[in-house]
Amino acid sequence: MPANSPRPAAHDAAPYDALLLYSFGGPNRPEDVVPFLRNVTAGKGIPDERLEEVGEHYYGFGGKSPINEQNLALKAALEAELAERGIDLPVVWGNRNWEPYTHDAVDELEKLGAERAVALVTSAFSSYSGCRQYREDLAVTLEQRGQLGPEGSTGVQFDKIRSYFNHPGFAQANIDAVVEAYAELEAAGGSGADARLVFVTHSIPDTMEAASRISRATYSEQHLDLARVVAAQVTERLGHDVPWDLAYCSRSGPPSQPWLEPDVNDHLEALAGDGLRNVVLSPIGFISDHMEVAYDLDTEALATAKDLGMTAVRAGTVGTREPFVRGLVDLLLERAALARDEKITEATVGSLPALRSVCAPGCCLRRDGEPSGVPALCSTDLYS
Repeated sequence: MPANSPRPAAHDAAPYDALLLYSFGGPNRPEDVVPFLRNVTAGKGIPDERLEEVGEHYYGFGGKSPINEQNLALKAALEAELAERGIDLPVVWGNRNWEPYTHDAVDELEKLGAERAVALVTSAFSSYSGCRQYREDLAVTLEQRGQLGPEGSTGVQFDKIRSYFNHPGFAQANIDAVVEAYAELEAAGGSGADARLVFVTHSIPDTMEAASRISRATYSEQHLDLARVVAAQVTERLGHDVPWDLAYCSRSGPPSQPWLEPDVNDHLEALAGDGLRNVVLSPIGFISDHMEVAYDLDTEALATAKDLGMTAVRAGTVGTREPFVRGLVDLLLERAALARDEKITEATVGSLPALRSVCAPGCCLRRDGEPSGVPALCSTDLYS
């Protein structure tokens, strides 16, 4: 597929001596659900009774989120790709909201004797939730350990891999998944030639969307740019036009707060009202089949489509697909080269540039124009 740069030729991860696979986390059993949701909603004053209601999604899956096993699978895939390239770099897994927590990961890095680690966040897109919140959590964890100074960590040093929504590996894995979904739709008796491709991602509040523009493109613009690339490549491979839209799922918060729309279920109703009967859902905003995919799409959206008389299939996430895993290691080597002050061309697809690996001041705040006062690592200004 088109890209503005070949894969990095070097296999040198220096100056890094560890890779932090940094994720959201999820409960492993029913009794974990409410404590996990307390972590997710900390500071919002949500009573346990309401958390129990929200937790029904997890209880419907035995109280266990799929995300932990999927992170372990990605960790193993990264380790295998690193080993195949002869790169001796340990991979440590940590989460913001559940075990192993960020402090557990820092403990492990210290036991390994790591001096400078690079963080790979399991979110491809730049926003508060997908980037800054991880950087804040890491900084606050170090602060609680007495390891945060005016310039950053006084212990293990941390950099991050850039948001990778427009990296060729992530794009290629999504293209492959969508092409497979069209074949599945045909096998289910639907018509691929008449199908609408609906890309789906996690909704965020409008003010968070506005704040994300400082990263060089807003959250929605990042998705739209990648969606154009994927749809164009799918069109080429299928040999017919592939019309598409972007929809959202998993909104929360009070109804009075504007979030990005349309909701995927509302969008399916609108498409059905226009006479559309075949749909492919592509969870382009997610890298694995965790709860937002397993419930919001596989359970809720597919049920909506069925009720509307539609033939619908859900494309796979990138998961541990070979182009994605290979691309993540390419991104690691790219970030290492930048840390060594080497001049490289950062590989991208689409019309947007590579996003920063060192964030600008005020990048991706929770609310536009409202600094949180919480430190965030991997930025030119720790406290902005």
